Amino acid sequence: MQLDNDQKIAGVMTPLFALRGEEDLGIGDTRALAEAIVWAQENGFRALQLLPINELGASSSPYSVVSAIALEPSTITTDPSWIPELQPETYHTILSSYDLSSLRSGTVNYPMVRKLKRELLTAAWRSFKKNPARIEDYQLFHKEQSWWLPDYTLYRVLLEQQGENDDLSSWDPALRQASTARTWLEQRPTEEQQHIQERRDFFSYVQWIALRQWQKILTLAEQHEVMLVGDVPTGVNRGSADVFATPELFDLAHFGGAPPEKLFRADPFTMQWGQNWGIPLYRWEEMSHDNFFWWRHRLRYLRSLFHLLRIDHALGLFRIYSFPWRPEEDSRFIDLSPESVQKITGGDLPKFIDHDDETPEHRLHNQQRGDMLLHLFLEEVGAGRLIAEDLGETPPYVAASLAKLSIPGFKIPLWTRHNNGEMLAAPEYLRISVAAYTTHDHEPLRKQWERWQAEAKSQGPSSGASKTLREMLAFVGCPPEDLMTPYLGRIHQQLLKGLYATNSWLVVVTITDLFGSRQQFNRPGSPSSQNWCERIALPISAWNRSYQEILSASYHGLQATARLIKK
Repeated sequence: MQLDNDQKIAGVMTPLFALRGEEDLGIGDTRALAEAIVWAQENGFRALQLLPINELGASSSPYSVVSAIALEPSTITTDPSWIPELQPETYHTILSSYDLSSLRSGTVNYPMVRKLKRELLTAAWRSFKKNPARIEDYQLFHKEQSWWLPDYTLYRVLLEQQGENDDLSSWDPALRQASTARTWLEQRPTEEQQHIQERRDFFSYVQWIALRQWQKILTLAEQHEVMLVGDVPTGVNRGSADVFATPELFDLAHFGGAPPEKLFRADPFTMQWGQNWGIPLYRWEEMSHDNFFWWRHRLRYLRSLFHLLRIDHALGLFRIYSFPWRPEEDSRFIDLSPESVQKITGGDLPKFIDHDDETPEHRLHNQQRGDMLLHLFLEEVGAGRLIAEDLGETPPYVAASLAKLSIPGFKIPLWTRHNNGEMLAAPEYLRISVAAYTTHDHEPLRKQWERWQAEAKSQGPSSGASKTLREMLAFVGCPPEDLMTPYLGRIHQQLLKGLYATNSWLVVVTITDLFGSRQQFNRPGSPSSQNWCERIALPISAWNRSYQEILSASYHGLQATARLIKK
């Protein structure tokens, strides 16, 4: 697809797992995404943005993946019409032993979904072995992916043997790294080696199926002129296949995150110390020795599946906030002074790596490193195919670097202001930018709006909440006396139209903001069991009928903006 910054694009962000598709098995899958693509085109949207689609770890967080390359098996469509090897009789027999009604209702039941999908994929694999009608394509996949697949499949078998425990430090020392694990494997009895190879072949088959389905999705998106926007997580799980294969590329003693933010409502630990994501840091110097082979191939793989890539926490390419302890230990440090923490850690505190921005030399180092990496990313992805999630406490040089490279950063209207503190008007937004009210980490706009209204009502017209409401109403052209007007209806419609009217090249509406929902996909600082499992209440097939009023208003807003741009 040809991308042109002169042509504005409006899109919808939705996690894949949240979609309810035709006959899905408890989680959004590639077939549901195909439905969403058709729906997007029908409603005037030219982009669909997803969260990371890589294989998930035990936490089910798409930002703590167990492989930077492998695709999440649970989102494979396992219907026989999508997997030729799977016989319909076998498919229905397997489904009959599950409570599909329960599985399809409520939130994602990851353990049960994974169990069911694994059983169906195993049946397909056994059928494929007996009649390998597509063997040439399977062999081509093996040849093309030989740079990562062997280490991944060995890791995946060992992970299975460890009961899906992705804490590499708890494994037998001989198994924690690919180099020693291969030696270990050579010393196993022949029968055991054959069994392990059989399992490796199965995991290869699963990734082949996944890749071919995603390539099918890309083709469908192009046919409907809908741009797919992928997400590149800032890091990987510390027990990932990548750490297993190339441990020298990762600093496993420090863990990436983000510093405390004034505007971020969160739990006590996050407000005191920041967000500890538990991802190992990159050893950039070590990565440079082979010209960043790992990064280049990772980006090429994802670029083959998406038209545009969003770099999560792009600030981390310049400098990243580092914790000297794992997230599991966070509660231990709540309310402790820096001095008390240093006694526990041996003098180390959460801080920026490589450097903070306290001196000109540090700022120059950070800027040059970020510039170099973004140049590298553009080499692999292509000009105009990269956007940078640059939200948070952003150093001035980040915006300068993005502007120099024509990489759009994010603009959240409430936070996008002039130096005097006033909100930027919609026509004043940089064309090379992405406008959005919220991301997956934020409360939905409706939830924020109703909280501001409650605070304004209790605290009076001079409160901060009242000021925020007046600013947002002015941004979208509503009179200030509408402060207490219910969110759903005219206010909701005007907020969407106001976002579409920004000068930003790409406008992204979170699916919950589009539908006026209070659902939240991630609550930073909350237990993982409460996150990454929310599903949109209605199936895609019911969206046009159930949200007819807001979708009609949204469509007219999109068309009005398009006409304005043409003039």
